[in-house]
Amino acid sequence: MLSDALRFLKRSDDWVATTIIGGVLAVLSVLVIPLFILQGYFVRAMQAAARGDEAAPSFTDWGGLFVDGLKLFVVTFVWSLVSFLPIVAFSAVLGVGSVFVTEATSAPGAAPSSAGGLGLGILGLVGGLLVFGIVLIVGLLIPAAGVNFAINGSLRSGFDVQTILKGALTREYAIAWLLVIAVSVVLGTLGSLLSIILVGFLVLFYVQVTTYYLWARGFADGLGMQSNW
Repeated sequence: MLSDALRFLKRSDDWVATTIIGGVLAVLSVLVIPLFILQGYFVRAMQAAARGDEAAPSFTDWGGLFVDGLKLFVVTFVWSLVSFLPIVAFSAVLGVGSVFVTEATSAPGAAPSSAGGLGLGILGLVGGLLVFGIVLIVGLLIPAAGVNFAINGSLRSGFDVQTILKGALTREYAIAWLLVIAVSVVLGTLGSLLSIILVGFLVLFYVQVTTYYLWARGFADGLGMQSNW
């Protein structure tokens, strides 16, 4: 899987032009519209990977890329809220608890007590671990949601929890994630270091295409979806 992923972009007939376009769009992503176009390309890359295509797609039908990228953004944003809201809620509870303990111990005639601080510390530890677990799980599921959307082409598929969980809990998807981490650590770090001279954006685009390929391939293989395309 890794060798196919690393050669996915380079097997394209116009991979040099595709890489340059992708790098330029990455640089211009702060303008929002280029960001959506780039995300749309990743949708097509996931579709190609899930079908078992050997080569990455080209940048064509830019309007379609924008629409698909916008949809992928919606899927990712909504799933991200699942982890963001618990963080906000936990921070609010911890903040209120801290204020309560402070006021209780600072009240006139109040005896110093470590019980409130200890309880708040336990709450912070348990709650922190719980929130971390939620963030980690959602982080693993977000790419699977994006792949399921890309494969089926509908926003509803991006929120098909049953299928997403089924694909995300497969051995193939787990292996894909491990490979994504390895690629990100090695090539992603290199691309980040080179970003200061802009060449890094080309490397980072290559890394992104590779990671989206791995996620899509792992998810599709885990569910045996390639035979259905």
